[in-house]
Amino acid sequence: MRINFRTTSVAAGALALAVGIAGCSSSDDTGSEPAASGTAAAIAKDDALAALVPAEVAADGVLTIGTDASYAPGQFLDVDGETIIGFDVDLAKAVAQVLGLEAQMENAPFGSLVEGVKTGKYELGASSFTINAERQLQVDMVSYFLAGTSWAVATGNPMQITPDDACGKVVAVQRDTVQVADIEARSQACVDAGKPEITIEQFQAQSDATAAVVTGKDDAMLADSPVVAYAIAQTGGKLEQVGEIYEAAPYGYAVPKDQGDYTQAVQGAVQKLIEDGTYLDILTLWGVQGGAVTTSEVNPA
Repeated sequence: MRINFRTTSVAAGALALAVGIAGCSSSDDTGSEPAASGTAAAIAKDDALAALVPAEVAADGVLTIGTDASYAPGQFLDVDGETIIGFDVDLAKAVAQVLGLEAQMENAPFGSLVEGVKTGKYELGASSFTINAERQLQVDMVSYFLAGTSWAVATGNPMQITPDDACGKVVAVQRDTVQVADIEARSQACVDAGKPEITIEQFQAQSDATAAVVTGKDDAMLADSPVVAYAIAQTGGKLEQVGEIYEAAPYGYAVPKDQGDYTQAVQGAVQKLIEDGTYLDILTLWGVQGGAVTTSEVNPA
């Protein structure tokens, strides 16, 4: 799967990657404007699907959605440092509208989100979750996008790193992502082959992992393929992809279990957006249409 991203400026913490500093700015060194979020028109409520939403969720008219706003282009902070934007955000807002609700995005560390859905702190989790068995034990997962893993290094690849040959190098990754197990297994393979282990540096925010490679602190990073492609586009030629995208898997919304037909309502809303074209419009707006799916599923194997 190859995904090309538009070259608008990234915002807030992600923007800092391009210039090697912390904080917010309204433009990058190309002078382009920040990425915009939002769809062209309001989306109609589907009464049949809305009727499947639990009363305690629908009562206040708001769908509280947990997300980690450090994972551009899925979800990240706009130039005001507060507004959460991204293709995941636009899709989640559209799902809420189909269910007759207004989405309220709440920013939190990635590792806390599934637990937050389980305990009722969030009524939905939308944060580029790769669907896997561990997460499906805790929450229901509704698929809506396809992504793989890819690697990025400093342009020119001065350390001559590949995903299969990173022994002895320092590799950045976001904590609690599926890529942690990936890089840990690769490090163990190095040790088993009598080579130096990989030094794995885990960051709370993906933007910090990317910054570590941009500044030369770390030698490489791995993340979801759309995230790596977007980071490459936004860092002014400082990064390049190395190796191919691998292990493509679906993203899924995290939905609390044992909530009647709530999971089916979310799946139905995604499928409706796919069929009426709104879904592809949103992905195209962000340049991630290469990850589009034609069917949304509940807890796909």
